[in-house]
Amino acid sequence: MNGEEEFFDAVTEANPRASGVVHVDTSKSNRLGKAGERPPQENGVRKHRTALPAPMFTRSDFSVWSILKKCIGLELSKITMPIAFNEPLSFLQRITEYMEHVYLIHKASCQAQPLERMQSVAAFAVSAVASQWERTGKPFNPLLGETYELVREDLGFRFISEQVSHHPPISAFYSEGLHRDFLFHGSIYPKLKFWGKSVEAEPRGTITLELLRHNEAYTWTNPTCCVHNVIIGKLWIEQYGTVEIVNHRTGDKCVLHFKPCGLFGKELHKVEGYIQDKNRKKLFMIYGKWTECLWGVDPGAYESFRKQERRGDSLRKDDVPEKADGDVVDAVPEAQDTVQVIPGSKLLWRVNTRPPNSAQMYNFTSFTVSLNELHTGMEKILAPTDCRLRPDIRGMENGNMGSIENKVVFQKPDMLFKSHAACEQQGIQGHRLLRIKEATRAHRAAQGAQPALCDHYKWSVTFSNCASVCCLP
Repeated sequence: MNGEEEFFDAVTEANPRASGVVHVDTSKSNRLGKAGERPPQENGVRKHRTALPAPMFTRSDFSVWSILKKCIGLELSKITMPIAFNEPLSFLQRITEYMEHVYLIHKASCQAQPLERMQSVAAFAVSAVASQWERTGKPFNPLLGETYELVREDLGFRFISEQVSHHPPISAFYSEGLHRDFLFHGSIYPKLKFWGKSVEAEPRGTITLELLRHNEAYTWTNPTCCVHNVIIGKLWIEQYGTVEIVNHRTGDKCVLHFKPCGLFGKELHKVEGYIQDKNRKKLFMIYGKWTECLWGVDPGAYESFRKQERRGDSLRKDDVPEKADGDVVDAVPEAQDTVQVIPGSKLLWRVNTRPPNSAQMYNFTSFTVSLNELHTGMEKILAPTDCRLRPDIRGMENGNMGSIENKVVFQKPDMLFKSHAACEQQGIQGHRLLRIKEATRAHRAAQGAQPALCDHYKWSVTFSNCASVCCLP
């Protein structure tokens, strides 16, 4: 493996003394009660932490231009970025944020009509990107074989993800309802490019949702995310592109257009689309903002409202100011505070309120804040490859920035692969079951082929003798 194929967030060295146990300080992790205590439970449901151990640090002392000026038009996955521009999560944990509004899947599973189910699935697809609003930090790149597992009994799901390919970087995930009402799985191959003043992230890969009670499978891909003013000015994010959600049993399709901000920012954060049957007849119109809420209405009412709106716009056209030439930065557009609700609409989804101190916690949602918490004793039951055991992410979360880049050592991908292969030869199986199952699917998705439906993942596994992806020197 040559040097061009290695892309990590910290110093990477081969370490023959790497063991399967990583000692991580959990004393600051939960922020509830005394250090290291398990959080209290209410009615049998565990309470999750509400804040990070340390506030976000300033990035003003770092210059990203010195790194990116030679990378215009190139993919960024191979570029080593300063950890200061990261957030204390692995990309595998960021994928888990899809599940924040999992109640929409449970709702779809209980609905009798295909049209109603598609409405809920469409709302879930939009909600999956809502947590990215104002999230300008970059997640840590996962190492080959790195995993993340989460069980939320209060939300009714369990989730596992793994980095199944090093080059190209492919992350696979699998989730299922605790009541066996759904399966949610797929693979993501993010393509990042730098375009001078912005960074564009295209999340290639197919996402599949199976509603088991109805024997239905829905597939779609996420929109493109763009971060503006990465060199100078205030950072801001937009999502754009067309998302098509297909019900492979009925032939129904939902087409969602994530609008780019446009010349004056009028379309910023807007989502508009429709649901059609297999004969391309429009059954339902959808509109809203991916940062706020999603509404739906009958096609007739929607078209009537839009015609009146267009007549009003034509009368105000002469009042629109011209854009100044030679702008140095992409000015942050002023988005409308709320969505204008069309009479007769029904609410499909509304975003959760973020914690009051979210700006000091990398703009995390309450769900995101809980993803990396590590209670005393968890390291004994987690796979040694779990993201929570990475000292660099843990150090950043705890505010120990000075020691991250110099003290964290990762195993080389080829060494890690040999270590896992040795475990398999001894009959020890663990998260590699997910790798075997999803690697082919990820390859098929990258080629544009329709992914096969997923079998149930085997959760009762042992991780003894499996190697860790990282250790301390």
